[in-house]
Amino acid sequence: MAKILVIDDQKGIRNTLKDILEYENHEVVLAENGEEGLSFHAENSFDVILCDIKMPNMDGIEVLEKIIASEKDTPVVMISGHGNIDTAVEAIKKGAYDFIEKPLDLNRLLITVKNAMEKSTLVSETKVLKRKVSQRYEMIGESEPIQKVKEMIDKVAVTDARVLITGENGTGKELVARHLHENSNRAKQPFIEVNCAAIPSELIESELFGHEKGAFTSAIKQRKGKFEQAHEGTIFLDEIGDMSLPAQAKVLRALQENIISRVGSDKDIKVNVRVLAATNKNLKEEIEKGNFREDLYHRLSVILIHVPALNDRKEDIPLLTSHFKAMISQELGMAEKEFSPEAISELQKINWTGNIREFRNVIERLIILGQATITEKDVQAYARPMV
Repeated sequence: MAKILVIDDQKGIRNTLKDILEYENHEVVLAENGEEGLSFHAENSFDVILCDIKMPNMDGIEVLEKIIASEKDTPVVMISGHGNIDTAVEAIKKGAYDFIEKPLDLNRLLITVKNAMEKSTLVSETKVLKRKVSQRYEMIGESEPIQKVKEMIDKVAVTDARVLITGENGTGKELVARHLHENSNRAKQPFIEVNCAAIPSELIESELFGHEKGAFTSAIKQRKGKFEQAHEGTIFLDEIGDMSLPAQAKVLRALQENIISRVGSDKDIKVNVRVLAATNKNLKEEIEKGNFREDLYHRLSVILIHVPALNDRKEDIPLLTSHFKAMISQELGMAEKEFSPEAISELQKINWTGNIREFRNVIERLIILGQATITEKDVQAYARPMV
């Protein structure tokens, strides 16, 4: 069942639509002009709006524009008379979902409403999903070290400057990379992540730059690499300190010339990507050992952002606890538990060698195994893996 708003100055049309839609078990609200329709729209949430084009005082196009400007994302179906088809098409360009012609065809009306309802549901589900994704990548903390990271992101994100993100395992380097991308001019373009440590050295070039069919034994078809996939967007090279020297040379060329070539091909391909990289290694030490190219380091480190360890920002633990307990409880379908002040203090005493990643796991374990209110004793019992 849907809640549908009908805006039409003709009483006969309004009542006909009401009868048809209520017979289909929909809730129907009637408005006899544009002003009344907009008032109902402002005060209520509707799944679909049916709006006549030709009305006195305020026509349907003006009503449509105001509904679109409200950012409620309610699909609007325009009702057009025979002479209004061109106007109806113009309404589609302005954001209307569809239009139906007078005299009203019952099947056409019901199909259009059904499709508009499905769109409304999809939009709502997408918003929920985006909220969940946003929560997952939210940067939690008000300590001085994390505030410095946030300030740096604000300054750097809008540029195309390459950024090298450093920090221990589990500190949230990927989080920083995602914030840099989402606050950049490339936010609507791809964000492509590559874990350099997880790809065998003999496959890293193919992964990054693609390959031609027959380039090697298992290359049964042409494949685009991550740089091509990230064209116009951002590529995030995580754990770049583990990349092989031959692959480093090719990455250097890509950064210098914005050109790549697939394995098994001598054809150059132009790419436009912003490169973000991260590592838990000291790259200057790796350079001295001969494991990392100095020229690549300087290309990557136009901007350096160091993500602090959790041990260096333990004052953020109360906020992190609140954030993760809400998220994890929702994911597990469990009632949200409280953490006593003593439990929070006990969490702050722990040496978090695994940083945020370890901390999240501990909060999940406490939610599953602890009492309705998590106590100091719960933390002492469950904060470390049981053997």
